[in-house]
Amino acid sequence: MVVDFDTIEGLSPESRAHLLGEAADEWSGGACSRPLPNGWRLVILNPAHGKQRNRATLMEEVAHVFLGHQPNRLAIIGRNPTVREGAEDPGRNPAPGSPPGQPGWSGAVKEGSPSKQTLARDYNHDDEEAAYAVGAAALVPYEALRRFVIQGRRASEIARHFGVSRQLVEYRIKVTHLWKEYKRASTTRAEHV
Repeated sequence: MVVDFDTIEGLSPESRAHLLGEAADEWSGGACSRPLPNGWRLVILNPAHGKQRNRATLMEEVAHVFLGHQPNRLAIIGRNPTVREGAEDPGRNPAPGSPPGQPGWSGAVKEGSPSKQTLARDYNHDDEEAAYAVGAAALVPYEALRRFVIQGRRASEIARHFGVSRQLVEYRIKVTHLWKEYKRASTTRAEHV
């Protein structure tokens, strides 16, 4: 079940602005690790991304669940103390190597500003690759892809047909070993990556 980002309760305005602003390119989506009582999983997609990317992200999250992957975990591994908590004021005591006249960062957070936390996420490269591959295969099935390649269709045309990005189609063409056929059928085109 896909949940609209705007319906998430308890997310501060600052966090919302951060996730949709400067950090919008750092996340695509995620599935909640605990299923609902009916067995469904909640998936949240980044609304700053387009439909094509969200389709790929959704299928990747579905694939993680079907493949039985352990969910990634986020953990706070550190927190920078405030001046009140005993850290030195970075304005009064610049860090070594700071340019003259400019305070350096010593790891302290000034009073009145939110304390900064350092987050870590465990990451399993093999799981991510497998989930992406399965999700991409669900979006761009082999037989239809092969037929389009043999017909000499461009990756951009195939992408429009399936509602995905050209890059995802090219990925599927390559991993299904249709790239030579694709290049041969399109020798007059300069579209290849």
